[in-house]
Amino acid sequence: MREKEKEKKGFFGRLVAGLTKTRDNIKSGLDSIFSGFSSIDDDFYEELEEILVMSDMGITTVEEVIEDLREQVKKQHIKEPEACRQLLIDTIKEKMDLGENAYEFENRQSVVLVIGVNGAGKTTSIGKMASQLKGDGKSVLIAAADTFRAAAIDQLSVWAERADVPIIATQEGSDPASVIFDAVRAAKARKTDVLLCDTAGRLHNKKNLMEELKKINRIIDREYPEAYRETLIVLDGATGQNALIQARQFMEAAEITGIILTKMDGSSKGGIAVAIQSELGIPVKYIGVGEQIEDLQKFDAESYVSALFE
Repeated sequence: MREKEKEKKGFFGRLVAGLTKTRDNIKSGLDSIFSGFSSIDDDFYEELEEILVMSDMGITTVEEVIEDLREQVKKQHIKEPEACRQLLIDTIKEKMDLGENAYEFENRQSVVLVIGVNGAGKTTSIGKMASQLKGDGKSVLIAAADTFRAAAIDQLSVWAERADVPIIATQEGSDPASVIFDAVRAAKARKTDVLLCDTAGRLHNKKNLMEELKKINRIIDREYPEAYRETLIVLDGATGQNALIQARQFMEAAEITGIILTKMDGSSKGGIAVAIQSELGIPVKYIGVGEQIEDLQKFDAESYVSALFE
């Protein structure tokens, strides 16, 4: 337990360090606003809005945050700009909280579909999750259904070996749905706790990709209806608003239940986690800040907003 706490503290330290660029931009902007304005007026709110938009929090989200802030200021009869700082932070924390950020799939026999464009960190995220689940005493099976890239199969096989977890894989160019079919059969026969499925991420060939995802989902529904289902999309946090666009496109083909936000070490677009969760209504469930196995952790809104603002 002590080791886990240490790991978590180390991760938070890396998260804080990773968000330095965003935090410095936000902090210097907020400091100048709070010290530069003697009263709370439209110009004050406009400047605040600009700072938050620059952190890639998204215009829609920022407008909602500012609207909430205005209401609180009015309700509490606040006159001093500096008194808005904590109110602003609390408002953003509320936006991030979508109720119980459940990890129910860990406690049930489940199938976890991992989707997202190539290069976002999908394969490594699956490897890290497999390793962590195995470390928690779960039986895990990996399905390498990104059959369009030999590198994806090879990379996933290396991670499976490292995590000491079995993998179902075929050759490059095989039918992804047949890999899922075999993996589901194997998971049922072995009474595996969690089946982690990698999928292709060719967004430029969107129609084929979306059809393929639907086909995979149909196979799981038909062959393993009793399994608990989780569909996680891996998004590269450093791409900012592009990540939001990608998520919307994938939502057309899959019922996304959670987000894995990667590459948050050194991004100047740290506000994107707030935008994604607020605008899509899908919880950020994991956050990644590096290459090591422990550099993918369950998301904690409280810690994240603190790392962003404080």
